[in-house]
Amino acid sequence: MYLSAEKKKEFFKKHGGSDSNTGSTEAQIAMFTFRIAHLTEHLKKNRKDYNTQRALMNLVGKRRSLLDYLIKIDILRYRAIVKELGLRK
Repeated sequence: MYLSAEKKKEFFKKHGGSDSNTGSTEAQIAMFTFRIAHLTEHLKKNRKDYNTQRALMNLVGKRRSLLDYLIKIDILRYRAIVKELGLRK
């Protein structure tokens, strides 16, 4: 599987502060970004996989919602995560 438990812990430790802090906004955004990149590569090879395409659109929407939430509560954290992950609006 492309996303093992060790990989998840690494994401949460890097972006959430500790490996057990799975609820932090930055950690969730980083996890969604990783999954979006994986699904994008899959769709480049399998253009007619509409179920994966729908799942990708859902993930993009969830990440956008979290980014909107983060920009409302703390603009500095938003700018830091966007710069770190290479996202743009």
